[in-house]
Amino acid sequence: MPKERLFLIDATAFCYRAFYAIRGLSTSFGQPTNAIYGFLNMFLKILKEKKPEYLAVCFDISRDTFRQKKFAEYKSQRPSMPDELSSQIPLIKQIISAYGIPIFEKEGYEADDIIASLAEKAKKRGMSSVVISNDKDLLQLVDKDITVLSPHKDEDIIYDADKVLERYGIEPQRITDIVALTGDAVDNIPGVKGITEKRAVELIKEFGSIESLLKHVDEITQDKIKQTIKDNREQIKLNLELAVLNKDMELDFSPDKLKIGQPDYNELFKLFKHLEFKALLKSLPVVEEKKQDLEVSILKDRELKDLVIQQDNLFLYCRDCNDLVFCLKDKFFRLNSIATNLGALLANPKIRKISHNLKKIKICLNKEKIFFDGLFFDTMIAAYLINPSKTDYSLPELAWDYLERSIRSDSLDSVEDLSIILQLVPKLEKELHDKKLFKLFSEIEMPLVEVLAEMEITGIKLDLELLKKLSVDLEKRLAGLIADIYRISESEFNINSPKQLRQVLFEKLKLPVVKKTKTGPSTDEEVLNKLADSHQLPAKLLEYRQLTKLKSTYIDALPLLVDAKTGRIHSSFNQTGTETGRLSSSNPNLQNIPIKTDLGKRIREAIIAFSERSYLVSCDYSQIELRILAHLSHDEILLSAFKQNDDIHRKTASLICGLDEKDVTDSMRETAKKVNFGIVYGLSAYGLSRDLKIGQEEAQGFIDAYFARYPKVKEYIDEQIARAEEEGFVTTILGRRRYLPEIRNKNQSIRSLAQRQAVNTPIQGSASDIIKLAMVGIHREIKEKGFKSRMILQIHDELLFDVPEDELKEFIGLVKDKMEHVLELDVPIKVDIKIGKNWSQMEEIKEVK
Repeated sequence: MPKERLFLIDATAFCYRAFYAIRGLSTSFGQPTNAIYGFLNMFLKILKEKKPEYLAVCFDISRDTFRQKKFAEYKSQRPSMPDELSSQIPLIKQIISAYGIPIFEKEGYEADDIIASLAEKAKKRGMSSVVISNDKDLLQLVDKDITVLSPHKDEDIIYDADKVLERYGIEPQRITDIVALTGDAVDNIPGVKGITEKRAVELIKEFGSIESLLKHVDEITQDKIKQTIKDNREQIKLNLELAVLNKDMELDFSPDKLKIGQPDYNELFKLFKHLEFKALLKSLPVVEEKKQDLEVSILKDRELKDLVIQQDNLFLYCRDCNDLVFCLKDKFFRLNSIATNLGALLANPKIRKISHNLKKIKICLNKEKIFFDGLFFDTMIAAYLINPSKTDYSLPELAWDYLERSIRSDSLDSVEDLSIILQLVPKLEKELHDKKLFKLFSEIEMPLVEVLAEMEITGIKLDLELLKKLSVDLEKRLAGLIADIYRISESEFNINSPKQLRQVLFEKLKLPVVKKTKTGPSTDEEVLNKLADSHQLPAKLLEYRQLTKLKSTYIDALPLLVDAKTGRIHSSFNQTGTETGRLSSSNPNLQNIPIKTDLGKRIREAIIAFSERSYLVSCDYSQIELRILAHLSHDEILLSAFKQNDDIHRKTASLICGLDEKDVTDSMRETAKKVNFGIVYGLSAYGLSRDLKIGQEEAQGFIDAYFARYPKVKEYIDEQIARAEEEGFVTTILGRRRYLPEIRNKNQSIRSLAQRQAVNTPIQGSASDIIKLAMVGIHREIKEKGFKSRMILQIHDELLFDVPEDELKEFIGLVKDKMEHVLELDVPIKVDIKIGKNWSQMEEIKEVK
């Protein structure tokens, strides 16, 4: 019968190893997690592959051990544990305990000594041990009952006595003798000068042990080594004492305590949730929460009228229109069909609707021809405003965040979902008020829910014939491009395969390697752009990638998204997708169509007016972020330039170059434009040099010259970074917050990114707030005045409308006024307006006639 096996993990060593192997991993609130994640990868692999019955995880407690008392310099060269690592150790221990696994640590001893003592005690109990470590010192324990498993990415190495002999040329118990002679740089144990590992092995083989060597030192044939060993006799003895592990520690050893217990999956769920380990969360078995005992009535439509008299708020939730639940006077009701009285209730704007993802509910009800008004409080939007850095605002996520409920599946029905919404609202409302976000929530974000829903319902019309022709033309163009690529490379290969592309570029054509990845030389866009200066193939590859992406993402995909009932595409507008407050769109994402390329312009040409009697009207904020920068920085020169309606890029070029504006060339203006916008986005000298293809020194000269001419901008940047470091967040003009936990990170690259975000977020976020406020105001005017004009698209600083011909003059005047006076800044806000039958071929309107 095989012996029972005890697995022993050298935890502290693995924590260090993971910490330095994985960089830049942390939660949205700034807790480093790289060591936790790396340790768990190793730990869970052991559990899965080895399926241990007995397991102990061993930690160091402090650096002050019995070895320091013998030799003060022991490990003295090692720096203290980094704060980013020490903050992760308690969390790692919590996870280990939640898996039901015992932790061993003892003041004055290292994890290696604990492992040695546990292995020795296990041996005396008739158990074998597997030590999991990459530390050579632990190989001294190897015998017929103890092996060392050294985890590696490709294949683990298992050290038994034969493997140690093969690797080091000596038996395991003689490993300490080698350390006594050669020392250990990692532990700061000094070696004997002139004795290499190879020579040490030879001496131990010849004399059998350190004790025997020192006893027969005069028998050493080489006089120099003989004298060296004599001179270092005491150091060798001390080295041996330091290297030998303590196998006799007093430890509470009991096989029952070492047996792996039942994991506490609820505790693991909480820990993984807190650490934002999504993949690990999914790997946990489902532990269903105890169902709430909620009384639900099936309500008939005729009974509804009496319940809604004098009702101000309506809590409701629906996953689909066939399953609508709501709460009136603290009672839950379910209505399986929507009839007259409920329809009137849903359409009444005076009855305030409260739910989660109200936009989805409004769109769902619209499909059933049911009007839904009075959208008042959305728990998803509230949670987003409170913490815009999260990636998930689902009800289970919010239940965990605010109610500490571990909802781990879709097992809850809509009534239980509504119960969670009822509990969330007061907590979210309080936090909105505490963080001074309620006004932003109630006056911009909540009214915007209805605006976006109407935009999605309205949809966008496409010229399908144009897209069909574009697809055919592009297919021919790509065929020619592929032929060119094969001709230039003198070979046929899979252009979409990075491996084959690497072979062609770097092995066949011998082009220089710009940067490397784990799988080999990189072939990304940045690399191809650099290589395009020296060879024609990279330029062709870039063109191929751009064309195939536009073809698959837009030209071929858009027609497939046309709704059969409406004949339009209905893009989804995501209100909770960015940390700065910007909107994003999906299915399809129309914000990423390139505006400067010919093909991008042709795709925009396919977005057309609804009818022959209507036009598309584009209203685009002019240089809004630079105007906001002027407002926030109070820089007199920048303020003056916008007040006088100067060409800001030409103005900046004249200041940087020391020329009159009339002498500024187009090239100088383009450089100044990149500097102007680069400042807003925290562009470094390296980034500017890359964009302008100039040296970093020259690029830094441009930046320095900019700050010399606009000194208050530099002051603003410094103040923003200092404020973020002090408060941990930055705000927009209207109070939107973005938390920047990495602003104090000791890693310079991570900290620098947070500093750039501290500067850019108030600018970009304020621009987002302004256009959102304008959207709300314009939408309100459309409803009040009964316009047939419709807002159909928002792309960063631009709004796109479909406007009937007979409404053009009045509507354009209204939109221009609303957008330019939505918020009073220290500089005028300007809107550029264009009209046309499609989104590409548009004529600019200089003034409204």
